[in-house]
Order: sequence, then C-alpha cells, then structure tokens
Amino acid sequence: MCRALLYLGEPVLLDNLLYQPDSALVRQATMPKMLHMLNLAGFGLRAWDPASREPGKPWAYASTELPVFDRNLKGLAEKVEASAVLAHVRGVAYSTTVDITPANVHPFQFPGCPVAMAHNGDLARFAELKPALAAHVPAALARHVRGTTDSEWIYALVLSGLRDPFAVPEGGELADAVVRALAIIRAERERLGIDVSSSANLFFADGTQILALRYCFDFGRFATGDPARIHEANLNFLSLWYTLGHDYGLHDGEWKMIGGPEAASAILVASEPLTRDVASWVEVPEYAMLHARLRDGRPAVSLRYVD
Repeated sequence: MCRALLYLGEPVLLDNLLYQPDSALVRQATMPKMLHMLNLAGFGLRAWDPASREPGKPWAYASTELPVFDRNLKGLAEKVEASAVLAHVRGVAYSTTVDITPANVHPFQFPGCPVAMAHNGDLARFAELKPALAAHVPAALARHVRGTTDSEWIYALVLSGLRDPFAVPEGGELADAVVRALAIIRAERERLGIDVSSSANLFFADGTQILALRYCFDFGRFATGDPARIHEANLNFLSLWYTLGHDYGLHDGEWKMIGGPEAASAILVASEPLTRDVASWVEVPEYAMLHARLRDGRPAVSLRYVD
C-alpha cells in the first residue's frame, strides 16, 4: 500500500514535509510505522506556490526512483515553499506483473484539470472492473489515461462527475463527485460479484482546497481460498490522520504544528503522523471524508460520512 500527504495553509518548505520530521513522507517509503509494507514503486508531487508564475499551475515531480536516494528531489525540497501540497510514495504488491513506470506514479492530473489525486489502496479484480468503470468516463477524459492503475481510473471517474473538470470545483462539488464515483464503483462491483475488501483512501488538491477520504469497499470480506495471500493491508482499515494549527516546523526540538485548531492557519493530512509528537494529530474516522478550503487565511474544515 502507498503513503500520501496533503497540506493547505501558510507556505511551508517541502523539506519539512518530505525529509526532516521523524516520520516524514520520504522516510515512510522505507520505514512506515503503521504498515509493514515498503513503498518502493516511485514518488510524485504537486505543490502550489501563489508567488510563482501561473500560481494555479503546481510544481510537478514524478520519479520511479526511491526518494531516499533522489538528490534532485532533495534539492528541490530544500528550495521550494508551497501553500498547498499533494505528495505520494507508491507501494505495490511484490509481483513481476506490476508496472513500475512514470505513467503509474501518483498524483494523477490530466492536462488542463486543476484537481490532482492520489490513492492508497487497491480495487480487487480490477481487470474485470476496468471496462465497467471506463463506460462511465467521457472520451474527452478517458483519452488522457496513460497508465495501468485502478487509481487513475478512479481519478477519471471523479473528474467525470464535476460540472467542468477543467475548472476549480466550487462549494461541495468535489465531495459530491467523490460520492458519485464511489456509488458507481460499488454498483459495478455488485454487478460483477466482487465482494472482497478493497481499500480506497483518496487524496485530492487543486491549490485552493484539499479533500481526503478514508474508505474501504466490503471491509472484512476476504477470498479464503489461499489465506496466506491475504495481505495485512486488507486486514486493517488503512490509516489516515490530520493536524490543525500554524507555524508547522521544529519547535523545542520536536516537529509539530502549534497553536491548535482555534488559531489554525494550516492543515496537514497524512496516511500516518509525520512527527514523533502525535498529541496534536487526530485520526480521520472510517468512512469519512475530510474537506478543507482556505477562507480569510484560515482552513475551513468539514467532515462528511459516506456510505
């Protein structure tokens, strides 16, 4: 399974998210604390800087290399500050059939679409499910799918539920599109008789808002023909956490967000807490969707439960 993070708020140095903290995202590639699976299949990033040229267009980075050895990424992380970030380290099952290619590195962002997405999880029997999902995606979006992952088709399905995939979603439009996509996947799984556990933790950002979903289809149901092949990631609900506050960084020798939600000017969401001090982190409930948008310099946060 993968690891991902979202950030929205006052500008933060990418190094402080990716490398410096005790459980920074890059460290989670090889030393995750809440999952015993290594994430060795690539790293991807979208980072929005309001002071940059074309601020609505994010910095983009993708590599199939291990980020712990990526000097280019480390050099950029030490230089770039961003007010919105979506980053992802990819983990896949150990198999000779898995494609480790740049086209399969998250986040996904089709040309001209402001919304980017990353995924932690997998859809069981995706080879059967893919044609059914593709039938719900307009050709204008489907033609941009370049990779072989279930994640990219989930992304295309969410975009197809937006009023205009090439405009920034307003209000609760993005959340509604996610709910619609889940309903389509659920219906097609039922039609095909797919009823085994399939995790779908999703992460979205467009520079003005973030959305994180903690979700699993048919949790607790497993194919028992070969119990040894049931991966631990399907035995537990995949983790998702967030912290609110301001001035995220190193304080008194500890990496943390200070100030608490009352004076929050930033929100940080991650598959697992980035910092050793976890007192300010809150676990996102199962089957819940967290949405945040900056209003007057502060993140307006809402939580919505989904079926």
